[in-house]
Amino acid sequence: MYRQYTLDNGIPVVFDLMYDVHSAAVGVWVKIGSRDEIEDKNGISHFIEHMFFKGTKTRTAQDIAIEIDSIGGELNAFTSKEETTFYTRVLDEHLTTAIDLLADIFLNSVIDVQELKKEKRIIIEEIKMVEDTPDEYVHDLLYEVAWGRSALGRPVLGRKETVTSFTRDDLVDHIKNFYTSRDIVIAAAGNINPDSLFLALNRSFGKIPYINNKREYQSPQFSKGILMKKKKLKEVHICIGVEGIRYDNDDRYAVMLLNAMFGGSVSSRLFQEIRENRGLVYTISSYPVFYRDTGLLITYAGTGKSKAGEVIRLIIQEMRKLKEERVKDAELRRAKEHIKGGLLFALESTSHRMVQIARNEICFGRQITTEEIVQNIEDVTTEKIQEIAESIFKNESIAITVCGAINHLDLKEEDIKL
Repeated sequence: MYRQYTLDNGIPVVFDLMYDVHSAAVGVWVKIGSRDEIEDKNGISHFIEHMFFKGTKTRTAQDIAIEIDSIGGELNAFTSKEETTFYTRVLDEHLTTAIDLLADIFLNSVIDVQELKKEKRIIIEEIKMVEDTPDEYVHDLLYEVAWGRSALGRPVLGRKETVTSFTRDDLVDHIKNFYTSRDIVIAAAGNINPDSLFLALNRSFGKIPYINNKREYQSPQFSKGILMKKKKLKEVHICIGVEGIRYDNDDRYAVMLLNAMFGGSVSSRLFQEIRENRGLVYTISSYPVFYRDTGLLITYAGTGKSKAGEVIRLIIQEMRKLKEERVKDAELRRAKEHIKGGLLFALESTSHRMVQIARNEICFGRQITTEEIVQNIEDVTTEKIQEIAESIFKNESIAITVCGAINHLDLKEEDIKL
């Protein structure tokens, strides 16, 4: 059961009522992420996410940690390309305490200068950790190849030189300009009393001012190319990205089904052909990402350095097959059941449902019911799958990144032609 309210300052609040559970999840979503940052402030959204947990006017960082642990809950945050989200998940009996904590860190963080200096060191270590984690790092490299120096091509964490340059005034100005009622959505799912929760949220978040800070979004231009990053690793990590579609495109259901058949499940073509039949990889998968004006279909694989060229060649070959040969009805049916199963399993999680209703509000301005999603999945035909494959598997829209102890790929030009 969905409910929607509006705080006094215009912030939309969406509820998904689940009276058969004993927990609740509440998230405050700021529609600002790394792609909204100018180049010399790359990483500031993620930095602010960290600083909100470093003390408020009435609580130290330790107080915050002890208080949330004392009620057996979770208080956390994450930053993405297009949002920064602060959330709590607790037993329903402790929701009032959790909301008080969530509001305190969001509205009353002091952004202490000494804590800021300490956090710079911590985030730089986080950046180093990603660079030392090749299955993550190769994805950052893919965005860099696909979208270059545009905001969408930059890493969410920022770069060492930008992070070290941040001042307290930089963070305060970013919060003042962008953490306003114009760019916030609040979502809650679980065993909650919507009326009382709305009043609690209105007393705190309802006081956030409205600032009409208009931002110009420039859609990035996709660039094809291959980037190889040499690292002393025992395995080679591969990412292949093709340009996809924006999140409000009606073809997103067809893209999800195409992905399920291509590399998004254990019965997918990539998994069965490259892992099971040929034994060339331990892991291989694909997944779509959707943004406000573009998207990607990403394939990731890990393999030995002598096999990297062959794995890339086979991935491209499977892309060609989806373009040239219409999928069988049975394969599409299997993909539909896989997607529907994942959707329905996820409905048992308060956290997932909180995320889902928030994204519905942000992306579509309305709630999309499970029944509507299922119907849209069922409406996709084999003809539509081939049409989508033809539209996204294109020579001019393919980026490849490779990370590992490898100097060259045993590939001919025709091997990577779509």
